[in-house]
Amino acid sequence: MALGVVAATSLAACGSEDFANNPRPAAAIDVGARIDSKQVVVSPGKFGAGLVSFTVANFSNSPARFELSGPKDGSSQEIAPGAAGSLQITLPEGDYRASAGRGANIRPAQVTVGSKRPSSDNKLLLP
Repeated sequence: MALGVVAATSLAACGSEDFANNPRPAAAIDVGARIDSKQVVVSPGKFGAGLVSFTVANFSNSPARFELSGPKDGSSQEIAPGAAGSLQITLPEGDYRASAGRGANIRPAQVTVGSKRPSSDNKLLLP
């Protein structure tokens, strides 16, 4: 009898805690960037805050790094001429400058990160 009381008490305790169902973060977005001999181009140039995955193509004749400077800084690995690189970063709201790295004489791009993107809750085919 005592064993039955202990088992019933322990089973009742299993579900007694209430866990908050926190919303998932916004899904990552893909942003393209191009470095050529004259300028850096980022498309789209405006998007909401959150996880961003930049895919960068280097069409210049020199190795380059894709660098972001603003409220949060980030940099890719060196990208060889004619190759592609990437940078994954969580960006807060603010204005950013996207450049081809320190010392590069290439016109930077301006990127605007707006308010936080909505949660990815209830979006199909997302992990």
